Amino acid sequence: MSSLSPTWSTPSAPFWLLVDGDRTASAWRATAAAERRTGLLGTDPLPGALWIERCSSVHTFGMRYALDLAFLDRAGRVLAVTTMATSRLGLPRLRARSVLEVPAGLLSQWRIVPGARLSLVARPDQSLVTGE
Repeated sequence: MSSLSPTWSTPSAPFWLLVDGDRTASAWRATAAAERRTGLLGTDPLPGALWIERCSSVHTFGMRYALDLAFLDRAGRVLAVTTMATSRLGLPRLRARSVLEVPAGLLSQWRIVPGARLSLVARPDQSLVTGE
């Protein structure tokens, strides 16, 4: 079965992805260990992004599509971007604290390049329950 949202999440994305302060796309955030391990497995190409916290490396084993990845520092600044084909294991980026995953081709379309500042903001149409 395929999905247009992470299998562990609600169907609609609860966040907006901001690129240098500009609202760019809808987004999900993976914070729990199970969410981070599962990531985008079992999905079709998303209409948004997945922000994986406390992460410096990803794999694409079991993925149905290639991913664009942006490795982020603690402040949300993009350290590096890359495209990863399916069935690959990425090397860790030592300074990365989060990874943004999107279907291949979207990072350049959204002008996400090294040095860009990314952040998430809650969508006002979503009711969020967070532990923060």
